[in-house]
Amino acid sequence: MSRTAEASLTSLFVRLKLSLMRNGLKGSSKRKAVWIISLVISLGFCALATLGLALLHGHAHAGTVVVLLGAILALSWTVMPLFFPTGDETLDPSRLVMLPLRPRPLVRALLASSLVGLGPLFTLCLAVGSAAAVAHGPAGIAAAVLGAPLLLLGCVALARAVATANVRLLTSRKGRDLALLSGLLIAVGAQVANFAGQRLFQQGGLTALEPVEAIVRWLPPATAVGMVDSASEGSYGTAAAQLALTLAALALLLRFWERSLTKLMVSPDGSTLAAAKPEKERGTSGVWAFLPGGRTGAAMQRTLRYVVRDPKTKSAWVSALAIGLIVPVFNAVQGTGSVYFACFGAGMLGVQMYNQFGQDTSAFWMVAQTISSPRDAYVELRARAGALALVTVPYTVLVTVVTAALIGNWSRFPAALGLALALLGSMLCTGALASAHFPYSIPTEGAFKNVAPGQAGLAWLGIFGGMVTSAVICSPVIALTIYVSLADDPGTLTWLALPLGIAWGALAAWAGLRLAAPAVSRKLPEILLAVSKG
Repeated sequence: MSRTAEASLTSLFVRLKLSLMRNGLKGSSKRKAVWIISLVISLGFCALATLGLALLHGHAHAGTVVVLLGAILALSWTVMPLFFPTGDETLDPSRLVMLPLRPRPLVRALLASSLVGLGPLFTLCLAVGSAAAVAHGPAGIAAAVLGAPLLLLGCVALARAVATANVRLLTSRKGRDLALLSGLLIAVGAQVANFAGQRLFQQGGLTALEPVEAIVRWLPPATAVGMVDSASEGSYGTAAAQLALTLAALALLLRFWERSLTKLMVSPDGSTLAAAKPEKERGTSGVWAFLPGGRTGAAMQRTLRYVVRDPKTKSAWVSALAIGLIVPVFNAVQGTGSVYFACFGAGMLGVQMYNQFGQDTSAFWMVAQTISSPRDAYVELRARAGALALVTVPYTVLVTVVTAALIGNWSRFPAALGLALALLGSMLCTGALASAHFPYSIPTEGAFKNVAPGQAGLAWLGIFGGMVTSAVICSPVIALTIYVSLADDPGTLTWLALPLGIAWGALAAWAGLRLAAPAVSRKLPEILLAVSKG
């Protein structure tokens, strides 16, 4: 392919990327408004971030901050294709395998088109701000002119190379299951960052990060920012070595990307081929034997199988289980926690009761065929709530025990557990009512599209309205808990809070199921239509 043809291919891919962005705004004024608002907010944040980094100019620890920021940017670009494979359809080069294109020109074209978008713009602003923060003198300014675009190119090439190498995994069923780890890792990362930040400022501030920065500045593409800092300090040999390392790493990334693209375009797709295995016997064997018989047991088993097999349901449950434990445990380890933080875990799992029928997606019509009376609806809702309780009740007890043990406040354990179980029962109550009155569809495509277009208002109203109502329902238990916490000698009230919380939660859940069942039976066609829109 001639150079003219390569340039034409590159410009074609850039125009295609712009067309994809433009076509995504057609047909919906609401979508246009959201995109414009997002663009304005992003540009404003980019300007503030660039200005904030530039204001670090002359600060003693400016080099430490911007080098570590470059490493964080590179890490973010690396993992985002793994956790959000559906966020950008152009990440999937398998769509191009039938076209008569050579890998090397295709890499150039894809790299150029990858530089178009809000993400690259935001990264470029941070790169420019980082370079401006440490650039001093003519040598530093010259290095900054090279360093900022090299950091952007390194981040984009890293993301594309990782995405191409794993594209068939990411577009397979097992690959989509990988997305469930994002909630867990984000939650863990946020708490680790919070914990590390507090420890950092307790142990001398940014000075404690200098040993880490001394290593990271030699890891591409953060070496692009390190090069600017070194050139500004007059260490021209070090700056030259970092520039060479940056260019070598970029060349290796592009070569790896090209090889991965070649393999993708000439090798058959075996990611979904597997030897046929005999289907295991289903029914009442194994753990399912402990479930009740009849419709109740069947509905409970169906709900629990969704948790194990459906990627979106699994993602929601894993994130809820992880965050519900991480928040109280990390706060307890930091010395800022309370045994009542265990209620956070109950609240996270209680949300899983909301939009029960939307979780079935279009398959709900099969369930709807079996509901002909309020009694049928009550049995269905009771079974779903029972399946949730099989996991949430032991989990709530475990989180409360772990939190109380870490804090060492066993005297408040009964009241905290009673409050958590009362909150859980209240959320089962409001979740059943929200499922009946505010159902919405969950799209099957896209790992992170959890509400169909036009139904976001229903989702927000059902979930947040239900959470506020849950707090009101268990307000008597909350009042007793507050009194127990503030009293100097609460006496037997501490232990009365536990059975009261259990009874109150059970009563609230029962009442919610009873009230929701007639509504489900009466509004079944509306529910079926609402959950089938996606």
